[in-house]
Amino acid sequence: MGASQSTPKVTAQDRAILDLKLQRDKLKQYQKKIQQVLDREKEIARQHLAVGDKQRALIALRRRKYQESLLVKTDGQLESLEQLVSTIEFSLIEVSVLHGLKQGNEVLKEIHKEMNAESVEKLLEETAEAREYQREIDEMLSNNLTVEEEEAVEAELKALQAESVSESPPAIAHIINVRVQATEREAEQAPVELPSAPVNVPVAPEVYAEPIPNTHEEEPEQRERVPVMA
Repeated sequence: MGASQSTPKVTAQDRAILDLKLQRDKLKQYQKKIQQVLDREKEIARQHLAVGDKQRALIALRRRKYQESLLVKTDGQLESLEQLVSTIEFSLIEVSVLHGLKQGNEVLKEIHKEMNAESVEKLLEETAEAREYQREIDEMLSNNLTVEEEEAVEAELKALQAESVSESPPAIAHIINVRVQATEREAEQAPVELPSAPVNVPVAPEVYAEPIPNTHEEEPEQRERVPVMA
């Protein structure tokens, strides 16, 4: 058994609009009939003039003039009905918009009740506590790991980085390689900072040298005179 479809509810405003539109349609049909009468009276006036009956032709034209006045009146009534229908429809749209705004304001009030200052502050405190707890866990894990485990973690990290680079598009990998090479070139071409040259002329310190004894002074004549053989 299929589910029965719910029929839309017809309101008093809908009935009023429907009645006005029905009256508008009736006026349009009446205008078409008047237009047919006008055409017929004009043709009758032509026929009477053709046979020389001017009096009957004049009467036909008078009847046609009266029908034209009725047509003008129906035009005014039709314009009034169309304006009234448009005004009612626009007013219904305004009412629906106001109803939507009212419901939206009620929803906002309910949200504001749930998001008061105390609840937001409590949520922020809980978030800060959760972050602090996670940081403590990270510190405990990092402190409990051995050197071999740290090396294994570092190796796994490098492997993941290599996989992400290999899985990335060629253009991105090329950009990464170009940036790495540019960084290396900048590091190689960086100027070496040398110490600044001295401005003042260096002065040698004064050294007081002790007098050196003269070892070449003549010794006293203590040599024995050697007799010369004749």
